[in-house]
Amino acid sequence: MEKELERDLGEQPLNCLMVELGLKSHDLVAASTEQITHKMVQRGCKGRRLTKNVQGKLLRALNTATGNTYVVADLFNY
Repeated sequence: MEKELERDLGEQPLNCLMVELGLKSHDLVAASTEQITHKMVQRGCKGRRLTKNVQGKLLRALNTATGNTYVVADLFNY
């Protein structure tokens, strides 16, 4: 039997960064040139396991919204 991956990984660094920078989910959705939803952002913040594709979309949206250069490891601890 295959071992199941843990899906709920607790609060992620993405959430802490957004609080520090005073950003809301809508700020990332509005800044993104790709299709992301408020639900994707919330799942990322709460620690639901996201695909690499969605992680990349959130990363690019955060970089666009802040003007900073973050990497995936700065946003997620899995």
